[in-house]
Amino acid sequence: MTDITTTNSGAPVASDEHSQSVGTDGAISLTDHYLIEKLAQFNRERVPERVVHAKGGGAFGRLRITSDLSAYTRASLFQPGEETELLIRFSSVAGEQGSPDTWRDPRGFAIKFYTKEGNYDLVGNNTPVFFVRDGIKFPDFIRSQKRLPGSHLRDNTMQWDFWTLSPESAHQVTWLMGDRGLPASWRHMNGYGSHTYQWINAEGERFWVKYHFHTDQGHRTLTQDEADEIAGQDADFHIRDLYAAIERGDHPTWTLKVQIMPYEDAKTYRFNPFDLTKVWPHADYPEIELARMTLDRNPSNYFAEIEQAAFEPSNFVPGIDASPDKMLQARIFSYADAHRYRIGTNYQQLPVNHPKAPVNSYAKEGAMRFAYNPPEEPVYAPNSAGGPRGDAAAAGDGGWHSDGELVRTAATLHAEDDDFGQAGTLVRDVMSPEERDRLVETLTGHVGGVTRPDVRARAIDYWKRVDLGIGSRLEAALPPIEEPTAPGEQLSEPNPDGPRVGTDVAGRI
Repeated sequence: MTDITTTNSGAPVASDEHSQSVGTDGAISLTDHYLIEKLAQFNRERVPERVVHAKGGGAFGRLRITSDLSAYTRASLFQPGEETELLIRFSSVAGEQGSPDTWRDPRGFAIKFYTKEGNYDLVGNNTPVFFVRDGIKFPDFIRSQKRLPGSHLRDNTMQWDFWTLSPESAHQVTWLMGDRGLPASWRHMNGYGSHTYQWINAEGERFWVKYHFHTDQGHRTLTQDEADEIAGQDADFHIRDLYAAIERGDHPTWTLKVQIMPYEDAKTYRFNPFDLTKVWPHADYPEIELARMTLDRNPSNYFAEIEQAAFEPSNFVPGIDASPDKMLQARIFSYADAHRYRIGTNYQQLPVNHPKAPVNSYAKEGAMRFAYNPPEEPVYAPNSAGGPRGDAAAAGDGGWHSDGELVRTAATLHAEDDDFGQAGTLVRDVMSPEERDRLVETLTGHVGGVTRPDVRARAIDYWKRVDLGIGSRLEAALPPIEEPTAPGEQLSEPNPDGPRVGTDVAGRI
């Protein structure tokens, strides 16, 4: 027997095809509450898209520990023999929901681990570095990658204006403009936690750590021509690729490796280890294998399980904590706050965000709250009625116990800290001659879209400071700046191949 359609309150519906009308003129009655419910629901089907990482897809899977690193962290999910359910969401950064997912852009690599001690979220990218090192610059950076307020077009000039006035961007821009800026698929790219995090073991000893997820499918990229052709044919190429691979049983895997730095090393290391624009060369801190990640289940409903999925670097578990990384500290606030605005106050009660571990919280009320404590339980702390209470031993001793040295300025503390050194190493020591040729070709096309002479001159100087040879080749290859199309107008053409915002440097990552 076929089920009968019902209203959202469960009452049977007379027809899915014909609305109620009154009189001889066919006017629709406001008493047709099912029609009104249906249209009102339709009007509200979309939640605001993410300001960044709007376009994306994801899948469910598991993390299986393959090595014993319990000497460095007591986090339950990283203990020998553990297997933890997870959700991962891949994304592009600056494009809107309808944008092609093969544009030149960094890719988000956000993982939610449903651990027995609560949810642990690792919010990263397919790059080990980022454009800025301080969260106060993040809104300005993203606005420079989005659209002009007048024409509503993307604009190379404002991108390069920001980048050249923010020299710390050089390392990430070099990743972006090189071959790594166009991954062949989400399955064929690496992922990085990017930030420096803190691990704490059972004895309370502290270590600094970076996460690296190496694709087991082989690291592959697209050429610019291939990416442009795909963008014109299938805007959802990466979403389709991941979904189809999992449906046919070709479950992608990644090997998780970590770099571990002794706590005291951070005070005198040659680079600031908490600077998001820097990597730790593998010659100094080799990668150590920890686990294997497998994706084996597609979402049953994209909106419920991917669009409403909320990843936030504030979701820590005992044995893992933050570092003095200023971008990480800013994101600890901003991600959770974005979810409260975009999805609602009680977003963590949604099934995709709800932890598998028990929740004993004094949070109450707010829009769309459906879980609540029994009426006899207190809703405040401290209380004498047997309500839950904090336990420092269970939670772990977080924080980094700043002793002054960890927060000194990089210029006085870390001998090799500068904005262009690692970018130059990436160009000279990691890229092949063919990759360098393609880098110059990409830069020529992108900087060629800059319409202001002063910004173009800064872009040339920027690349000469990364690598004199690359900068000189760029300068020689750039065409003259075209005159504005109308008096006072200096808008560039839409940018088909440049970044919408963005990944191997010394010691090959």
